[in-house]
Parts: sequence; C-alpha cells; structure tokens
Amino acid sequence: MKYDVVIVGGGIAGLTAAAYIARSGRSVILFERQSKTGGLVQTFQRNGVFFDGGLRSVENSGIVFPMLKQLGIDIEFKKSTTSIGIADKVMNVTGKNSLDEYEVFLQSFYPENAADVSAIIKEIRKIMGYMDVLYGIDNPAFMDIPKNKKYLFRELLPWMLKFLLTIGKIRKLNDPVEEYLKKFTKNQALIDIIAQHFFQKTPASFALSYFSLYLDYHYPTGGTATITDRIASFIDANNGVIKTDTIIQMVHPEEKFVEDHHGNRTAYSHLVWAGDMKQLYNLIPIEDLRSADLKNKVSERRTSLKDLEGSDSVFTVYMTVEQDRSWFRDICSGHFFYTPDKRGLSIVQKDVINKFLFDETIEPGDNMWKDKVRAYLAEYFKLNTFEIAIPSLRDENLAPAGKTGVVVSLLFDYKLSRKIDALGWGNEMKNLMEQLTVDILDETIFPGWKEKVIEKFSSSPLTIRKMTGNTDGAITGWAFTNAYMPSVNHMLHVAKSVLTPLPDIFQAGQWVYSPAGLPISILTGKLAADKVLKSK
Repeated sequence: MKYDVVIVGGGIAGLTAAAYIARSGRSVILFERQSKTGGLVQTFQRNGVFFDGGLRSVENSGIVFPMLKQLGIDIEFKKSTTSIGIADKVMNVTGKNSLDEYEVFLQSFYPENAADVSAIIKEIRKIMGYMDVLYGIDNPAFMDIPKNKKYLFRELLPWMLKFLLTIGKIRKLNDPVEEYLKKFTKNQALIDIIAQHFFQKTPASFALSYFSLYLDYHYPTGGTATITDRIASFIDANNGVIKTDTIIQMVHPEEKFVEDHHGNRTAYSHLVWAGDMKQLYNLIPIEDLRSADLKNKVSERRTSLKDLEGSDSVFTVYMTVEQDRSWFRDICSGHFFYTPDKRGLSIVQKDVINKFLFDETIEPGDNMWKDKVRAYLAEYFKLNTFEIAIPSLRDENLAPAGKTGVVVSLLFDYKLSRKIDALGWGNEMKNLMEQLTVDILDETIFPGWKEKVIEKFSSSPLTIRKMTGNTDGAITGWAFTNAYMPSVNHMLHVAKSVLTPLPDIFQAGQWVYSPAGLPISILTGKLAADKVLKSK
C-alpha cells in the first residue's frame, strides 16, 4: 500500500495533521499503537461512571477553538472553573480579580511573609499581562488570512507589534521557577506551595502564568476525548484511514516506507512523525542506508537524544464514590489543585530514595528497604499537590445520580516506578499509594469519604510508558532538567519545530516544542500538515 502521507501517532498532534491533510484530498493513513486514538486525551467509562484518562481541562490559547471552527467541528464547551486548596481552605479562580483573593489566601498561611506574597502576586500579574498579549488573538495558523482582511488589519497587524515587544520580555523569564521565586522570598515552603505542582525546572514565564491558564480552561460536553473522537470522525468522513493497535517498528527514509509489528509495509510520499522523538531515529536501520550523509545525520541525532530524559510523569487514582456530586460541589470545583500540608515538598528526605534508586545490591526480599520506600511515599503524598478532577461536576451525564467519579493525580518519578516494579513490589506499592490518596484526602479536604469509595484503580508512569511509548512515561515531552533542550523553545521559531533532517519527514507533537501541551501539539500538527501540503 502507498499513501501520499503516513502519520505515526494518533494523539492530538497526529489527528490534527491527518484532519487537515484528509481535508485537502490527499490520501493519508494514521497509525496508532493503542486500541483507540487520542493519546493522553482519553475519556473512558467503568460501571457507568466516566473518567478522563489524561487531560483534565482544555486550554484554548487561541488555538483549540479556531482549529475546530476551521474544520467545521462543532463541540459544546463549558467554562471550567479551577479551585485551589491548602489544608482546610479552598478558593475558586473565577477572574483576574481572583488574584487579589489568592494573595490574601497565601498570606493567611504565611503571615510572616505577607510582603513576599504581595511581591510574588505583583510578578504573577505582570506575567499574566504578557500572556494576554501572547494568546490575545486567534492563532494566525488557523485563519484564512487572504480571505479575512478584517482579521488581518483589525487584529493580526496591531497584535504583531505588541507580540514582538512582549516576546523578548518573556524570554528573559527562563529561570526555573523554583530559583526565580527566591528573588522574592526566602521561605522555601511558600516557594513550594506555589511551584511544586509544576515539572522540575519549569521556566518562570510558564509557571507564573498559571492564573491565565486557569482562566482559559474549558471542558467539552462528554469528556475531554470528545475532541479527539470528533477529529477522528472528521478524518474518516474525509476518506482518511486510521489504523489502531499498530506499532511502527521501522522507518526507512530512503525507500520511504514504514513497517509495522506484523511486518506490513506502507509506502509514503511524506511522513509526519507525531510520537516520541527518540523512537523516530531509533527505528531507522542505519546499516541499510546508502547515503553516507543521511547515515551521519541519523547517527548524530540518535546519539544526541540517547541520554535525554522525558518530563515528569504522574501516578493517578481513579475512584467511584457512592456520594452525590453535590457533596463535592460544596467543597470544590470540577478541577481542583489541592495541597494537604503547607510545609511543602522540600522537607521530604530525598537522600534515602536517591540511594534506593542507584543501589543495585537491593534484593526483592529486603524488607528494610521496602519499609524505607513505604515511609518515603507516605511523606511524599502527604506534602504533595494533588490535581483532582471530577468530570460530573462539569457534565452531570458523566456519572449516575448518587455516584461520583473522582480522578486524583500527582507528579511521580518514572525511575522510581521502574525500580519498584523490578523488585517485584509493584502491586504492593500501588495498593499503598491508592490507599494513601484516599486516607490523606479523608483526613483533610474530603472528610468521611473514605467509607464511600466503592471502587478504585490506578495508573503509573509505567502505564503511560506502555500506552504511549513515551520516554520515561513523559506527559509533556522533554524534561527541563536536561543538559540542553533538543526541541524549539522560542515562539518566533515555532514554524521550524516541525522540520527534521530526514527527507520528506516532518514532526509534530509534544516532543518538538517546549513548553508543550495540548495547544502546542495541535499547532505543530497543523504546521506539519501545512509543510506537507506545500511540498511536491
């Protein structure tokens, strides 16, 4: 079989690219390793209760809604209110004025640092202003500019000047947020409480714009997967082909074909790689290439990526609670960032767990080490920040009356999950972490719910690694802790993010631009499609 375009990876980036290419009339086939498309944008049901398996809310960023409109896909969205909680206090983020409330909220926990809090809030407000400019209009990539002169003269051109003046200011905020906040306070607990739910060394420009992100959150009727499901239907309606349960195991850039795990070959004129970047280069049989130049390019790229790590991963507990959604509504919104303890993660004793990770002499029957890991996990969970999603608070049809689905996640290290699993402790520690989640929330923000949890199950970084093929079970591409960033990280150069040194091969998704997320994955999917459609 031969197609004009082969796309590898059925997450939101691959689906976006496939949708635009199918719309153009070119033949396109998309390969996805999972049984359904969507990647980390999933909604599934268990015993009549629906859960979002990855993304919790949809951030528009001037990208998501214009993309859907351009493709003619109509989805109902509701504004998604975010709650923030510490210990026994909760506040809702409903507008820019909520930043004033957040200032008072933080000062109530750290009264001795009231002036520090005010200085941090002032900085957040400034960065929010930058974000208002950055995402102040619908992204030009999704606008038919020649046919929309009104958009060109009334929106795009005036915005461009403000954008160019602002982008330089944003670039100056590349320090890791943990370090950046030290300019404003010496209280590590205060720094932790603001920053610990972000990935390690997240740039301050991104982390301190989070209030803007909260105000841009939306939720699609039917769950987050409504978006990817509808795009997949669009591809099908436009004669595109989607092949799930298919793992690509070879890419031959000279012969221009891919080979799947069944040995089937599919030829292409152009390829869009929308999966893990390491895999693209690892799957090319260097020894079969004729071109010495191409061999060198693949080898150099493979070597340069080899030791780089993926971003943080997550441990997630899914629970069905025999409690009406109204009980939860009186406490929080459907998207809730909650920290049980104001002391912050920095007091967790990490030396012990670091020794555990690198000690190759530990045996499966070493109960002393098992107890140390259990103690570490208890402390880590107690002092962490949970991201809690309650789908039926945003769409009441996602759970029957009297029952509520609750999804609780926290950042978790892939290497720790792998070490625990290698020692044969996986199920035991999984059960412990599920119970810690229930118990901590019962003792703090959801008192009495423990007896109401009638079913719980979980996923780990290993689950994400298996499902997606992502390095280290990463959920947003490359880690900020790497020695260098192998992807584009400047908005002025975003169009270059989809380019590769390989002939007629483009790339898209979370691995090609940093910081990554749903909007940038959609944008790079569209940009990759544009490159394909402009190519011969």
